[in-house]
Amino acid sequence: MSFPRMLRIRQTFDTPRVDDIPGEVDRQLAKLNLGQKIKPGETVAITAGSRGVANIAIIIKAAVEHFKALGAVPFIVPAMGSHGGGTAEGQLGILHGYNITPEFCGCEIRASMETVIVDRTPQGIPVHFDKQASQADHVLVCGRVKPHTGFVGPIESGLHKMMLIGLGKHEGAKIYHRAIMNYSFLEIIRAVGDVVLKKCKVIAGLGIVENAYDETGLIEAVPPEQFFDREVELLKLAVKWLPRLPFRKVDLLIVDRIGKNISGTGMDTNVIGRKYNDHVATENDDTACKRVFVRGLTEETHGNACGIGMAEFTNQRTIDSVDRKITAINALTGGHPTAAMLPIAFPTDREVIAAALDTCGLIEPPDLKVIQIGDTLHMREVMVSEAYIPQLRERSDLEILGEPADMAFDADGNLISLAH
Repeated sequence: MSFPRMLRIRQTFDTPRVDDIPGEVDRQLAKLNLGQKIKPGETVAITAGSRGVANIAIIIKAAVEHFKALGAVPFIVPAMGSHGGGTAEGQLGILHGYNITPEFCGCEIRASMETVIVDRTPQGIPVHFDKQASQADHVLVCGRVKPHTGFVGPIESGLHKMMLIGLGKHEGAKIYHRAIMNYSFLEIIRAVGDVVLKKCKVIAGLGIVENAYDETGLIEAVPPEQFFDREVELLKLAVKWLPRLPFRKVDLLIVDRIGKNISGTGMDTNVIGRKYNDHVATENDDTACKRVFVRGLTEETHGNACGIGMAEFTNQRTIDSVDRKITAINALTGGHPTAAMLPIAFPTDREVIAAALDTCGLIEPPDLKVIQIGDTLHMREVMVSEAYIPQLRERSDLEILGEPADMAFDADGNLISLAH
């Protein structure tokens, strides 16, 4: 079979960037005058999640230093639901992978899967809260605001989700995802979030919005009484700044790597267009990928391949790298069992691509629309097939970086990955 020839292009995204991250964290927290509420010697629990948030260790460290300057005693709590295999050791390992360590951040990390039930929502749902955080005098909710990969609403993934799923740990994540089968996402978010804000001594939030280059675009300190209204506005910015595929219609999308540090679903459904249905674009999706080929997992995901079930194809080395237990725990906790299903696999990428192209319809393989990306966070430079050239010529935001050439395989028949 003849494959499409590919060319490298560069996308231009118009988005802001925070250059002085420690200074911005300090300025944002200072505007809330938290010293008026925090007494010297009081403890502050700071949340740290499992997503690969840009500059997260620097952000957490700056928050730690701000509270130390107020005379407080900050400490960090892993806030990541069932990730890390649902164990304290696994979650500590994830944080260490992001350089969130006592040595770098300058404070203790208190990791536990234990929760306390602080109250029940009007629907009767028990509200779980991290035991270590519950024992603090104050809690800082730190998290990235972005579109959720499965739920839709005025708020999706951000400060509220950190209060629910992150600080709810494995037990909270399980009950809330079950509750979403009976109530809307917004109902659960509001109900649980209101209880946490009322009962759990949340002193502030630190919302992070990233730009399309996987850089910190905005950091904002938010008082508890403004969590909902402000998160609505931050989500609008996050949607606007989201990286995109250069073209809407794709016959075959090749993704070099997926992982929990990239997205909750391994690859962002807002990018690949499978937010509403695992295997087909709907009228609500901005992108339509006929077939998806996942080539590997990130090192940071520690074998958690949650989301691989959205792809039709993979290779055997990816299958061999999957930690089936960790992946199953995460998929079941999230109420998304299909995310852990394994695609068709072949020994080499060359065999995978041949099989995938053969399922794309009547158009001959060399003329199909193919895009290769590193992952759904890093899409400044991507590879596209020759079939896109007429559209490329009409786009001022796309720069052609080379001439069309045959797909680049190594000696083992595997595709050459795109660098970040």
